[in-house]
Amino acid sequence: QVQLVESGGGLVQAGGSLSLSCAASGRTFSSYAMGWFRQAPGKERELVAVINWSGSSTYYAFSVKGRFTISRDNAKNTLDLQMNGLKAEDTAVYYCAVGQYYNDLLHGGYEYWGQGTQVTVSS
Repeated sequence: QVQLVESGGGLVQAGGSLSLSCAASGRTFSSYAMGWFRQAPGKERELVAVINWSGSSTYYAFSVKGRFTISRDNAKNTLDLQMNGLKAEDTAVYYCAVGQYYNDLLHGGYEYWGQGTQVTVSS
């Protein structure tokens, strides 16, 4: 059974940093694209960042570019998101997602989805 488990969320003051991690189990995703989405209360789901299978290509939403860094470790089957310079508007539940193709995730398509981790940024 495939599972994606996010961790690292929490409460942080504006300007602070958090590091999210997603641990995948049940199969190896070294040939898959992986990404992070987020959803704030009352808002639509938003793509945050995507990374291709090798890590050679990344995409960031304009709202997080320059502040967030996505990375992966295929040997450990994990995905990370380093978030710096956090703002109140970054408050949301963050979800890890896996898609067979990089372009699939860029357009919101995915094959596997985690349960999410709450990130709250106080202003």
